[in-house]
Amino acid sequence: MKTELDDIGGAEAELASDASTRSRVARSILQHGPSTANDLATRLGLTPAAVRRHLSVLLETGQVNSRQQRVYGPRGRGRPAKVFELTDLGRGTFYQAYDRLAISALHYLRAHAGEDAVAEFSAGVTDGVLKRFAELVGEYDTPAEALVEALTAEGFVASLQPVASGVQLCQYHCPVAHVAAEFPELCEAETKAFAEVLGSHVQRLATIAHGDGVCTTHVPRPVIKPGLARTDATGRKGE
Repeated sequence: MKTELDDIGGAEAELASDASTRSRVARSILQHGPSTANDLATRLGLTPAAVRRHLSVLLETGQVNSRQQRVYGPRGRGRPAKVFELTDLGRGTFYQAYDRLAISALHYLRAHAGEDAVAEFSAGVTDGVLKRFAELVGEYDTPAEALVEALTAEGFVASLQPVASGVQLCQYHCPVAHVAAEFPELCEAETKAFAEVLGSHVQRLATIAHGDGVCTTHVPRPVIKPGLARTDATGRKGE
């Protein structure tokens, strides 16, 4: 015979299951970047309706934002799909303990070894990406494409978006965002590394560490003298 305690236990189990699934949804966005409900449903083996139910809760709690999906090239019929991306609050639920430890360690390093030590440490943080880039660069048409793949492999979930003056390198996740908010040397070292491997002056337009939804770096086409032609980091030929 079913009792009131059975009903309570069943309700608690359902709530726990919902919380676990919402965590899977949020983690999938964390790992793969901004996603539509259909993207998430495919990756997680859920129905789009179930995913939207969990996304509604994540929206209400401020862990995700939604926006219209950007369409590059000709648009089809209908409105663009909604894309969901983690907010700073949503990202923070995954890394708070590690962030606190890293921030404390860097404060200690600064206090006992000085600013130069922090800058040197920050430069070393990009070593994993640079090593992966060196392994991949020969497999891609352009250095920028190889860099995107290297960043994604190291957890930064990157892509290239064409713009009139070159390309924008977008990073939809930053594993060190909370630490970089207090130690901008991390972002500065990363930007310097991008310029070096791409052989181009690059400009950081936005960072997750400063509260933006995406880290965005502009990679311009170089100014070429008339009569000369070369291929830049974006893979486009100058005239």
